[in-house]
Amino acid sequence: MDDLDQKLLAALAADSSTSTSRLARRFKVARSTVQARIERMESNGTIAGYTIKLGNVALARRIKATVLLDIEARESAGVIQKLRAIPEVELVHTTTGRYDLILQVASDTTMGLDEVLDKIGMIAGVKTTESLIHMTTKFDRAV
Repeated sequence: MDDLDQKLLAALAADSSTSTSRLARRFKVARSTVQARIERMESNGTIAGYTIKLGNVALARRIKATVLLDIEARESAGVIQKLRAIPEVELVHTTTGRYDLILQVASDTTMGLDEVLDKIGMIAGVKTTESLIHMTTKFDRAV
């Protein structure tokens, strides 16, 4: 991946609706070059898809929390399978350290969030949980 690919990825991450013509003008290359680069990155898996990023108005309606899970040593696959069935669980990461999994969960209400946390805590193989409710986002560099 060269400098142009990096620039294209950054531009598309900031606004995936940017046209190939606009990208070509911005980076002073032919539109066909931009199109070929994007197609190559799509086919090799560098670009997995296109999505929207919710604005503050939409996000303000969702209460998010990071949940840290300590699980039984050989229960990881089963726990992850059960977490996958809970729609409020948005992300699951494995990690090192004191906890085994880091989750991001979201709900429209604190009551809904409480119910989700109870569901998670009752999954066979989950030993302990710790929840951290997100208050405000100061910045977001997620791609």
